[in-house]
Amino acid sequence: QVANLACSISNNEEGVKLVRMAATQIDSLCPQVINAALTLAARPQSKVAQDNMDVFKDQWEKQVRVLTEAVDDITSVDDFLSVSENHILEDVNKCVIALQEGDVDTLDRTAGAIRGRAARVIHIINAEMENYETGVYTEKVLEATKLLSETVMPRFAEQVEVAIEALSANVPQPFEENEFIDASRLVYDGVRDIRKAVLMIRTPEELEDDSDFEQEDYDVRSRTSVQTEDDQLIAGQSARAIMAQLPQEEKAKIAEQVEIFHQEKSKLDAEVAKWDDSGNDIIVLAKQMCMIMMEMTDFTRGKGPLKNTSDVINAAKKIAEAGSRMDKLARAVADQCPDSACKQDLLAYLQRIALYCHQLNICSKVKAEVQNLGGELIVSGLDSATSLIQAAKNLMNAVVLTVKASYVASTKYQKVYGTAAVNSPVVSWKMKAPEKKPLVKREKPEEYQTRVRRGSQKKHISPVQALSEFKAMDSF
Repeated sequence: QVANLACSISNNEEGVKLVRMAATQIDSLCPQVINAALTLAARPQSKVAQDNMDVFKDQWEKQVRVLTEAVDDITSVDDFLSVSENHILEDVNKCVIALQEGDVDTLDRTAGAIRGRAARVIHIINAEMENYETGVYTEKVLEATKLLSETVMPRFAEQVEVAIEALSANVPQPFEENEFIDASRLVYDGVRDIRKAVLMIRTPEELEDDSDFEQEDYDVRSRTSVQTEDDQLIAGQSARAIMAQLPQEEKAKIAEQVEIFHQEKSKLDAEVAKWDDSGNDIIVLAKQMCMIMMEMTDFTRGKGPLKNTSDVINAAKKIAEAGSRMDKLARAVADQCPDSACKQDLLAYLQRIALYCHQLNICSKVKAEVQNLGGELIVSGLDSATSLIQAAKNLMNAVVLTVKASYVASTKYQKVYGTAAVNSPVVSWKMKAPEKKPLVKREKPEEYQTRVRRGSQKKHISPVQALSEFKAMDSF
């Protein structure tokens, strides 16, 4: 499929013939390799079966190399880097999700794909630089490939190994998720930096169709496959409109994720509705983040004010900014909290916010792919949409926990330091005033009889429990 797609966008007639010939040989060899493998599996002790498998294995590797070289000849380096960067971004996103879900097999498999793609990028670019005279340009490009191969990839491989060992243990071991995500991001940044270095000598005419170079959002343009990116429109439709054309099965799965997201949103609504937001920037920021996340999830259903991928990316940046401001405020609360347990809880929740803001930023490059197969447009984008919703749900949950922990920490330092702390609080925690009700309740005539009620006993409950039991009359 990749070879046929490369042929459809190439003007090199001789090169296309070679690619199609190599692809045909691969197709004819494929069933023979499968049969040889099945024979060896049925008779693992057979020397003849093993020799037969080795012959077909060598032949297969040879034909794959021929096909790879033929495709390389008809594919420009710019297109190759664009596609590779796009795939690495998707694989990084899958790795993060697999890590959070504890899916060791997917994590290992996807991390292997990332290492393979990065190794191929390094090999292709180093070979390409041999066609240029040594100078500033080649030094910059080779410096970028060296950084990726000698620094970034070893760190990524190390973090993958640590994560797999921790998840594979009989009792799951704790490990630093932020380190893994940073290592994954550096792989993507490394490939992007290589691409920027390669494009340094391109003329404005060569780059005029490459709008993603300036926007730092990369897409693959071909006659049979188009991806919605930034201001790119397909038949006059925005990316949001294309998301609305997803197949019903994918829409149903997205709806399931949105329903789970709404459950988390209702928790946040109930929590922030308890408080008067005047003088409490933590509550204000929580409401802002909630509204932006709602717009991002609406985009995956083809609704809401966000029209294109660039709008979603900007929304993710706004959430990250709000998260940074919330982090600053909550850390100030934690610094004044004398209770070490409450302080550690609050700081742990702030780490989650930073983690999920970063994940949301990665997932914000959500795409709907439109393929033209047999004259029929087929739209797909389930993986990227569900990843975005899951990241938003995780962030929403972290915000709820941070609001609760911030309140509890505030009550601790007020009790210890007394009026001195009350006179200069970081944020002001005031319960929202309830709805106005009549001073005298009008009872029905049949209810005029005197009622005798039993007095309630005083119970000591923790601040977190009291906060959880309190519910406001309305939500924002």
